[in-house]
Amino acid sequence: MSDRTQTSASKRIDALLDENSFVEVGRLISARATDFNMTGQETPADGVMTGYGTIEGNLVYVYSQDAAVLGGSVGEMHGKKIVELYRLAMKMGAPVIGLVDCAGLRLQEATDALDGFGRIYLEQTMASGVIPQIMAVFGGCGGGMAVSAAIADFTFMEEKKAKLFVNSPNALEGNYTAKCDTASAAFQSEQAGTVDYVGSEDDILDKIRTLVSIIPANNEDDMSYDECTDDLNRLCPDLMACGGDMGLALSMISDDAFFMELKAMYAPEMVTGFIRLNGNTVGCVANRTEVYTEGEKTASYEPVLTAKGCEKAADFVSFCDAFEIPLLTLVNVEGYKADKHTERKIAKAAARLTYAFAQASVPKVTIVAGQAFGTAQLTMASKSIGADLVYAWPEASIGMMDSTAAAKIMYAKEIETAADGAALIAEKAAAYAKEQSSALAAAKRGYVDDIIEAPDTRKRVIAAFEMLFTKREGRPDKKHGTV
Repeated sequence: MSDRTQTSASKRIDALLDENSFVEVGRLISARATDFNMTGQETPADGVMTGYGTIEGNLVYVYSQDAAVLGGSVGEMHGKKIVELYRLAMKMGAPVIGLVDCAGLRLQEATDALDGFGRIYLEQTMASGVIPQIMAVFGGCGGGMAVSAAIADFTFMEEKKAKLFVNSPNALEGNYTAKCDTASAAFQSEQAGTVDYVGSEDDILDKIRTLVSIIPANNEDDMSYDECTDDLNRLCPDLMACGGDMGLALSMISDDAFFMELKAMYAPEMVTGFIRLNGNTVGCVANRTEVYTEGEKTASYEPVLTAKGCEKAADFVSFCDAFEIPLLTLVNVEGYKADKHTERKIAKAAARLTYAFAQASVPKVTIVAGQAFGTAQLTMASKSIGADLVYAWPEASIGMMDSTAAAKIMYAKEIETAADGAALIAEKAAAYAKEQSSALAAAKRGYVDDIIEAPDTRKRVIAAFEMLFTKREGRPDKKHGTV
């Protein structure tokens, strides 16, 4: 470890941080254990480099595990180094970035190694909501280290060699790696939802640099804003056409088309990510019904809330609220997904998302871009649960349910006996849409603050967040909620 340039751990640090900015801490620490042939075992830095440096001038604390030293396994001193790094980062109010390549618990140190893991968990818990925690998995991340990755705010994973698991695929009854590699980046990003971004090693380090440059360093000192070079009054003439692909719509609204989507492969019908508005970072949650790639539609989704989508969005909203990042929500939802699998979890998941939006005290602006029906629309940052400003596009529908379905229920007897049932349904549906489920009807009742043209969305949202910049909103005095 003395020759830093020869280790993958040091190369990753050098590639991540600004040139020549890294200062190593605890370089001479090594293992104290003497049992099980450990006496003569060389453990340079005990298998983990720790220290601090900068990313685009922003202070960060980094640990990088070295698989060449006992597989990068966590022992007593390895864990102590990470704990001390967290404590230093907490004092200074700066993010912690973990570069993971770990064989798990160091068996030779047994309970001392377990204690090391436990103390890391404690420091992560204390740091949660105070400083951002970012982890990137480049090799092994099994057992206890997988729990640590899940505690972090953001988790990145190398697409080919990285493995993240609590139990290895071959340890699962009836399963084996060739059948379903539950430790793979594909499974963890698409099925488990543990991973925010998958890519090559270089891609991941680049994404971390971008993330650090746009999020606050801690929960009190926001230095994440940047100078805006885009026109604050720029119109977005094609925005209405992108109402289905909210990822594309958000990039159109954002300064210089910047959009960093997170967990894109997990519950893709729910979009979460960051944009920039007037140089400020804004967290975004949106319902997506279509995906376009190079002008071609490549995927379609129902305009419904799913359990996975709600959980994904709830975690993201909680992060934004903890770090004072304003929230923009784009709504196009007609209800909840109806199938047996979703029904197992949807009530609790929707409750978590409703709670997260209602609990958040940051500035909250909502745009109803399409449908907004039933209690699902309440969950999506409605005025009813605390949105500061709600705008709607002219053709938006807001209400209990689709007007045709409502007409069929309310006028079932009349339709049954009518000479032309279809004509009666159309007549009653039109009346219901006008009086109960139009954007204008919602605006008249105060559930929508204004009806805006889609091309004006960028400038109206920027103006709204500028007005809300000094927002202060109290909450009942309590230890914490329980949802």
